[in-house]
Amino acid sequence: MKIYLAGPDVFLPDAVEIGRQKAAICAAHGLTGLYPLDNAIDLSAPDASRQIFCGNEAMMDAADAIIANLTPFRGAGADPGTVYELGYMAGRRKLCLAYSNDGAAYADRVARFMEVTSESERLVDVQGLTVEDFGLVDNLMMIHALELHGCPLVTPAKMPIDAWRDLTAFETCVRMAAGRLVAT
Repeated sequence: MKIYLAGPDVFLPDAVEIGRQKAAICAAHGLTGLYPLDNAIDLSAPDASRQIFCGNEAMMDAADAIIANLTPFRGAGADPGTVYELGYMAGRRKLCLAYSNDGAAYADRVARFMEVTSESERLVDVQGLTVEDFGLVDNLMMIHALELHGCPLVTPAKMPIDAWRDLTAFETCVRMAAGRLVAT
C-alpha cells in the first residue's frame, strides 16, 4: 500500500533526509512512502513548477492514502500546498490522515502573529476580519475532511522541541494507516 507524504518538510534544508526517514517508518509498517522530492525534476527547466505539480498529482493518484504534515508553516495555519493535496485526496475518497506538531487552537495561533480582539461575540483580527474560533487546531474544512475521510488530526500532548524533525505524530499516523490498509 502506498502513502503520499505531504507537507512543508520539502522546504527544510535536510528535506531529502526527512523524506528518507519518513519512508523508512512507512516501510517498517509494511507501507510504501511516496515523498514529493522523489520526483526527478530539472529545477532550471522553464516549466519546473508545472512538472512538480504534475509529478505530485501523479504520485497522489498512485497512492492509497495521504499523511499530511499540517504543522503551521510561515504563519498560523498549514502550508497551502499541503492543504491542496489533502483536499485532492479527500475529493478522490482516499484515506486521509494528518498530524500537526503544534496542537494549539487556530485562534490562539493567529493571536501569536497579530492582535485579536472580541467584537460582538466573535474574534476579529487587526483588519476586522473574523478569526475562525471553533476550538479546532486548524481550519474546519481540513479537520472535518480528516474525520470524514480517514482519522482525526494527530497532535502531541505538548509541542516537541523541534517541530519540523520530530516524527512521533507522523509515526502514529503511519500505524493508523497500516491498521486500515494492510489489514484489508
